[in-house]
Amino acid sequence: MATGHRAQWKGFLKFGEVSCGVALYTAASTSERITFNTINKASGNRVNRVFIDSETEDPVPKENQTKGFEIDNGQYIIIDPEEVAATIPESNKTLDIQAFIPCAEVDDVYFDKPYYLTPDRMGGDAFVALRDGMKKSNVAAIARAVLFRRVRTVLIRPHGKGLIATTMNYDYEVRSSKKAFEAMPKLKIEGEMLDLAKHIIATKKGEFDPATFDDRYEAALAELVKAKMEGKSLPKPKKVEVSKPSDLLAALRESAGLVKAGAATDSKPKRTAANANQGATRQRATRGAASKAAPSSRSAPHRKAS
Repeated sequence: MATGHRAQWKGFLKFGEVSCGVALYTAASTSERITFNTINKASGNRVNRVFIDSETEDPVPKENQTKGFEIDNGQYIIIDPEEVAATIPESNKTLDIQAFIPCAEVDDVYFDKPYYLTPDRMGGDAFVALRDGMKKSNVAAIARAVLFRRVRTVLIRPHGKGLIATTMNYDYEVRSSKKAFEAMPKLKIEGEMLDLAKHIIATKKGEFDPATFDDRYEAALAELVKAKMEGKSLPKPKKVEVSKPSDLLAALRESAGLVKAGAATDSKPKRTAANANQGATRQRATRGAASKAAPSSRSAPHRKAS
């Protein structure tokens, strides 16, 4: 059971005829980010947001604010907040597993928000049996539940000592990849270019370690705030240099360490030892053929002019 954080949701996890109490805890949060308030420069006071009528420009108090769906330019169907609330299905506080699917079939483009799923009070044995069974079978679970006032599809996977539940985007919310990539040129890279790309990838292989990811923007904001508090000069942003190689093959060779940075490179493929030997053999054969075709100095001596 997670400690130090308040559960976002509590209910039951059901698979088959087995159920156990569970709790959802936020796995990712932006609460640690630096945030700013809007301030009145003249007074130094914080600015409050006020809703203004778009036509009369008069302030609209909260009790007069409602929802509306635009059906035409400037024409709205008024929908009261109570009517919106009535459309929310009643929650039975149950994550009902619909199916188990191979982990490899999950396309993470549908991932929305991750939550840690832990056993809550009773039902630890059933929870652990499900977790270990999913690990052994290398499967994920598709479940449905009313979470945060909406019916949501949730992907459940083993994660450390517990489970991780990720809310999923609906199919209509995910844009088609075909449209995104329809302007991609039809190119086929092979030969030395492909070999160099594979070599660079092999030399850059590593392990996934989120601790190495640094939020440079957040660090720069913290440095800025600190400098302002201490009355120091503002830090100068580091200049980002973007390389613009005019020759892809030359850039690949440089990245692979085959040539020094900035050195002039020949975009033609390098000659191997075998190619050099073949070239030398062809040159000797050419010289031999030329000598046979040319008239000999002994067989046709020059005559002196009379």
